[in-house]
Formats: sequence, C-alpha cells, structure tokens
Amino acid sequence: QVQLVESGGGLVQAGGSLRLSCAASGSIFSIGSMGWYRQAPGKQRELSATITSGGRVNYADSVKGRFTISRDNAKNTVYLQMNSLKPEDTAVYYCNAIIWTPSDPYLEIWGQGTLVTVSS
Repeated sequence: QVQLVESGGGLVQAGGSLRLSCAASGSIFSIGSMGWYRQAPGKQRELSATITSGGRVNYADSVKGRFTISRDNAKNTVYLQMNSLKPEDTAVYYCNAIIWTPSDPYLEIWGQGTLVTVSS
C-alpha cells in the first residue's frame, strides 16, 4: 500500500516561515509529478505548487515569489518552503503525487493534510 505522510504544519505569525514535508512510502517503482494543494475554510481546494520528476516547477500566482517547492527523489519526498506568510495562506495543505506501483502505472494519491495557520 502506498501512502503520503505530511509534516511541518503549525501556527506562525504573519511574515514568518514554515517548511512542509511529504514522504511517499510503500511499493513504488517511480514517482512522477508531486505537488502541494491547499484548502481554506469554506473554499475549494486549489493548487499551490507542483514539481515534475525532472525538477520543472509551477506555482500559483498567489504564492509565486514566496513559496519554493523542491523534491528529493532518493527519499521520495517533496518539500514546500513557505516564506513571508500571510493570513490568507491559512489552510489545510495537501500533498499529491502520481506514483507508478506494481499494480497501477498511474496512481494518484493524496496525503491526509496538514494545517497551516497564519496569525495577523
């Protein structure tokens, strides 16, 4: 069974920083795109950032210049460095990955989510 486990959320003041981590584990042949999405209270889940296996990145306009996504392929882990945090960044952040497993060449899975709260 393949799963994503996130860590690093918490409470931070506006202007502060947090680093989220997400590690994939289980029967994995390879991992394609990985990403971070967020869902604020009363809103739909939205993209924050994605990164391909080759390192190509994509950011939502709302986080561009403040957030940095990276990955360590040897550790099957993706990171999200969040700087200059704003109260509107408050949300549950979800990790997402496309994984090639022995039974499924294109398995999309989600982490359980980690709460980030930014106080003003």
